[in-house]
Amino acid sequence: MKVYVILKQTFDTEEKIVIANGRVLEEGVKFIINPYDEYAVEKAIRIREQSGGQVVVISVGPKRSSESLRTALAMGADEAVLISDDRVSQDEYVVSSVLAAYFADKTYDLILGGHFSIDNGAGQVAVRLAELLQIPHVSSVIKLELPGGNANVTRDAEGDLEVLQVSLPALFTAQQGLNEPRYPSLPGIMKAKKKPFQQLTLDDLTIAAEALEPKTSQIELFLPPAREAGQILQGELPEQAAKLVELLRTQSKVI
Repeated sequence: MKVYVILKQTFDTEEKIVIANGRVLEEGVKFIINPYDEYAVEKAIRIREQSGGQVVVISVGPKRSSESLRTALAMGADEAVLISDDRVSQDEYVVSSVLAAYFADKTYDLILGGHFSIDNGAGQVAVRLAELLQIPHVSSVIKLELPGGNANVTRDAEGDLEVLQVSLPALFTAQQGLNEPRYPSLPGIMKAKKKPFQQLTLDDLTIAAEALEPKTSQIELFLPPAREAGQILQGELPEQAAKLVELLRTQSKVI
């Protein structure tokens, strides 16, 4: 079984976001595999371990994304592909179009990815890619089994569960709860250095010029307002309730 994992590199969730001159500063920042993509990598490796085959991780992004692809190789993926080109914007329509161009001459059984990326949270790339490739797609998967050419999946439907059967090839996006990703081992890190790692640009793909025109634009970038200090209300409960109502009415203006 051949499994591809589409992967994005994002800020470490512990990093502090700093904005200057209309952009998020990246200097000194630690980057990681997008956590939801990490579930997808782990699932792909477990499928390979159980059924054989090959796991290829692919990313469209800046050259620093190679670090996250190397981490996926150290976890156990077999090959990595990085498509990096200054002509590719971060617009999700463009990224999905570039991925579709890459997959145009590829054969695969599964494409896995994260439910969404933690940096912009749009969750558009995988959905658009499935549409462009004209294959079935199920998002937010928390269980995936592969009996006889089909996929039995359970997805998180905003607190409820949906159980579906999908024919392959298909694309699935991973939700928290699908598995517990492994840490790269020291032997895995050493082996990763010798695994195939292909680096491509747009010149290696056949893609129409209009597919590189972003469909979204950023108007403004700003941090949320600083959280104000809390108050501890004093007195008996009736006094506290009365004071709370007063504050909600006069300060928060929510009632």
